[in-house]
Amino acid sequence: MKDQRKVLFLITVAALGYFVDIYDLVLFGVVKAESLAHILPNASDLERAAQGKFLFNVQMFGMLLGGILWGILGDKKGRLKVLFGSILLYSLANIANAFVTDIPSYVVIRLLAGIGLAGELGAGITLISELMPKETRGYGTMIVVTFGALGAVAASLIGAEGQAVAAFIESICGWKPANWQVVYLIGGAMGMVLLLLRVGALESGFFQQMDQDTQIQKGNLKLIFGNKQNLIKYLHCISIGIPIWYTVGLLVMNSADNFGPWLGVYDISNGKAVMYCYLGLSAGDLLAGFLSQWWKSRKKVVRLYLLFSLSVTIVFLVVMHQYNITGSTYYFLCFLLGAGTGYWAIFVTIAAEQFGTNIRSTAANTIPNFVRGSVNIVVMLFGLFLSMGINEGVSAVVVGVMFISLALYSLSQLKETFGKDLDYFELS
Repeated sequence: MKDQRKVLFLITVAALGYFVDIYDLVLFGVVKAESLAHILPNASDLERAAQGKFLFNVQMFGMLLGGILWGILGDKKGRLKVLFGSILLYSLANIANAFVTDIPSYVVIRLLAGIGLAGELGAGITLISELMPKETRGYGTMIVVTFGALGAVAASLIGAEGQAVAAFIESICGWKPANWQVVYLIGGAMGMVLLLLRVGALESGFFQQMDQDTQIQKGNLKLIFGNKQNLIKYLHCISIGIPIWYTVGLLVMNSADNFGPWLGVYDISNGKAVMYCYLGLSAGDLLAGFLSQWWKSRKKVVRLYLLFSLSVTIVFLVVMHQYNITGSTYYFLCFLLGAGTGYWAIFVTIAAEQFGTNIRSTAANTIPNFVRGSVNIVVMLFGLFLSMGINEGVSAVVVGVMFISLALYSLSQLKETFGKDLDYFELS
């Protein structure tokens, strides 16, 4: 009973941590324009847009680095240390971000924030997968991701209403921060408060047993990249996650610049589109978790969601282009697009369940971050088709069909992991 309470406590901490993680991941997109207008008052809109894209790419590069760093540390030093170490880093980075006054400082801090953001989800999912009974661990990951996705909603709402908090800060210390500074400060403060919950959190028993055996290779990348079978599994896991960031990183985050105008809606807010997308993702994750437990299958649920994503994408880009839609309809479509990405929790769980205890943290941390980094390839391909004279709708459909088809193939190549015993090691 005592351990059950500790597991529930860990699920709560991981869910809150992922809430802050997603808040911080999304907030840059929410306050990017406002912060750059403050830092570069004399720059043109095109110059600011270019700096914004560069800063976003720096953050995503930081997440790729962080995925590798935290993953290896999780296998060598423990999942719990990574969970709280990553929260500490991105919290301090976001507090510092509220005080940047030039682009070089902004670049360094977004890099550090990206590194920090890379560790929380993988560590949390690994811990829960190893601590919960194999028949019910899907519920734990479902709770973490369902609640965590609401962090994007919080980022959008706070990003729009930060002046009330700014007025409160001014009443205390006489300094009134700008709206974008408030958003960063709140993200950092939430993370620091979360660190207080560290006391009493439970480390994985699998890791503790492994840590006592000095003969086992822990966090060695050769166990993945030097083993053909593991490498193929690893690449297939990445492949099934790419459609999620195709939806979020291309379709939704470019609503104002590309896909709102494509559908004849010119007053779309990227922040609001992201908010509705993540509301859909949260609802989708909740349903996916229950379906996975009911069907006793991860693969069936992911297949269903990929086919749903394909259908909604075609409706969004092709069917709706024939009609004069309103902003409300556009945001509802963003909700449906988000719901189609609601297999994120199951995708990360599959990644954790594919590998042994001595490389599990590395896999669970790097795979989601390589998926997030894939948005650069997705956007590059989209831009390539545009440069060939193909319109935005067809270009986006072609890219989407490519990656969703690849994901369906990769899914067919992976073994079912529902109820799999995770107490084993990968041997070189």
